[in-house]
Amino acid sequence: MFTVFNHFIKFGFIVTIVIFSSSVFAANLAQDAQVQKFIQSMVSKHGFDKKKLETLFAQVQIKQKILDAISRPAEKSKPWHEYRNIFLKPKRIKQGARFWQKHKDVIAYAHQVYGVAPEIIVAIIGVETFYGRLQGNYRVMDALSTLGFKYPKRSKFFLGELELFLVMSREQGFDPLSKKGSYAGAMGMGQFIPSSFQSYAIDFDGDGQKDIWSNKADAIGSVANYFKRHGWKKDQPVTDPVQLSKNTSLTPEDACKRSCKPKLTVREWTQKGVSGKLSTTANSKAILLALQQQTGMEYWLGYNNFYVISRYNHSTLYSMAVYQLSQEIKQAYITLNTRKVNQTALNKAISNTQSSGK
Repeated sequence: MFTVFNHFIKFGFIVTIVIFSSSVFAANLAQDAQVQKFIQSMVSKHGFDKKKLETLFAQVQIKQKILDAISRPAEKSKPWHEYRNIFLKPKRIKQGARFWQKHKDVIAYAHQVYGVAPEIIVAIIGVETFYGRLQGNYRVMDALSTLGFKYPKRSKFFLGELELFLVMSREQGFDPLSKKGSYAGAMGMGQFIPSSFQSYAIDFDGDGQKDIWSNKADAIGSVANYFKRHGWKKDQPVTDPVQLSKNTSLTPEDACKRSCKPKLTVREWTQKGVSGKLSTTANSKAILLALQQQTGMEYWLGYNNFYVISRYNHSTLYSMAVYQLSQEIKQAYITLNTRKVNQTALNKAISNTQSSGK
């Protein structure tokens, strides 16, 4: 059992004091040697109060579900035809068009400032959090602590993210235990990890806060800024479907699996047996993509902007899902607005007819 006392603010972030019974306290994370070392580092590097951090970590929970989840991400465990069906569903497409319509002014402004295609911005938020509705069920403190202290394979990385998250919570003035996110500690509508928040989150509406959790303008602007900073080229193609000639030596093993920077030109790929109706020049650089369908392998060429999408999540499956969802959303958005225009014209015609009949 435990008793919760009042909240108070100290050192820039809110902490909830929790007093545990002796039996629970004896097993709390704050007594772990690794955690004590981390706390001391935060005290010496950033001026945090040791007792307050110990109180904080006493409330942190190590989650086996987080360790299980990071060991089997969908990008590695599913073939393309299964992975695609997770995201390209009618409801996600329809809601994407509506999200775009509702926030069309800020999305248009983000496109103007950063040059990133509106449908890509919308698709990213759609894939990551279903347009802000599903931002994650794990406390970010639990996720980053679990992976930082109990996942040796990437402990250094996640401890770095935990450090940044605590600094960020102090700067932004929120309780570190209040934010929820993914099993990997990604947060907000665009699912930024703390280092991405530090580098790419922006106050797009000028209200003095970088709120990627509930402020649609900041979330949209931050995603667009991320893409611009990673090299997105305005009005340039993303990818094209291609075929392999029967006598080519290329195999699926020659295709990119994660995040590959294009090195060979389209001309060089053509010489290797790749063909198709392409939306770029022969001198453009590209990567080969191989996607497993139920009936066989499907091939594409991915260009610079495809590579930029893969910088958001280092998976060709993820990047292709974002691209294909973006195209479906774009078509749905056009259809939605065409209907609105037609309905407006119809209403006007009816009004004129009624007026002339008087």
